[in-house]
Amino acid sequence: MRRLLQARYVVPAVLAGCVGMVGLLGFSPGAAQAVDGPSTTTPVPQLTSPPLPTPIGQPTAPSASSVLTYRSPSNQTGIFYTDLPAAFIAPGQALFASNCSSCHGQDANGATGVAPNLQRLGAGTVDFWVSTGRMPLANAGVQAIRKPPRFNRLQTLEIAAWVQSLTPGVGTKVPLVGTGSADLEAGNTLFTLNCAACHTITGSGDALMGGAYAPGLHLATTTQIVEAIRSGPGNMPRFGPGNITNTQARDIAAYVQGVIQHPSNPGGFALGGIGPVGEGFVGLLLGVGILMLVCFWIGERT
Repeated sequence: MRRLLQARYVVPAVLAGCVGMVGLLGFSPGAAQAVDGPSTTTPVPQLTSPPLPTPIGQPTAPSASSVLTYRSPSNQTGIFYTDLPAAFIAPGQALFASNCSSCHGQDANGATGVAPNLQRLGAGTVDFWVSTGRMPLANAGVQAIRKPPRFNRLQTLEIAAWVQSLTPGVGTKVPLVGTGSADLEAGNTLFTLNCAACHTITGSGDALMGGAYAPGLHLATTTQIVEAIRSGPGNMPRFGPGNITNTQARDIAAYVQGVIQHPSNPGGFALGGIGPVGEGFVGLLLGVGILMLVCFWIGERT
């Protein structure tokens, strides 16, 4: 009799637990782990750009921090597109020749047929791909994943400056984003309408058709977010100012950096931010499982 009673309590609990585990495994976004996880490729040593000769009495070349100083534009949109210094072009050409030209060609025109033409894309597009570690790419036949960048910030800007110098004034510039006056409510609405369908409402990323996937956004900076909006990397559509204004792009970047990357969890248990479907299975595991046990207990007492 005791074994029978134990079976009546254990079996529904095990059943509910199995259902909950299947739900968590089935609906958790595996694409985000693939995008934001560590790279499986062999690490490449950091490369240093050749120093530029500095004439006596002349100032040294600007640093990355001095170039990336936010200056609020007069229209207060929250985004300032910077022009990279001419001093970055020569070292950027040397870095490009050593690390990128084998695929993109010596003139970044895709002459090798292995990689696309980079001319007319602008410094912002190059900055996005290099700063997120997606380039250089070891295997051109797979989707580039986010990984630790090979180059430091100054080297990345130098490469971007040289590519921009090939077609001056054309393409996406490097944006500097000020989120102090951003509207998070508007950012939430814009993100839901334009981004959540692929990146999910929690920004964890998800699988797309043809084996592709939308990357997770939990490591993206505000500069990278705006660069992605303006350049449309990979399968992402390109949103110009006529589709998403600078103010709206600032609000989206602020929402991603604030709410998505640093969510508020009043319940104290975020469950990894996997979303309402997975959380529903956890509710099924706890709520329905406990209700089943209570029902069996009431039945036994009756």
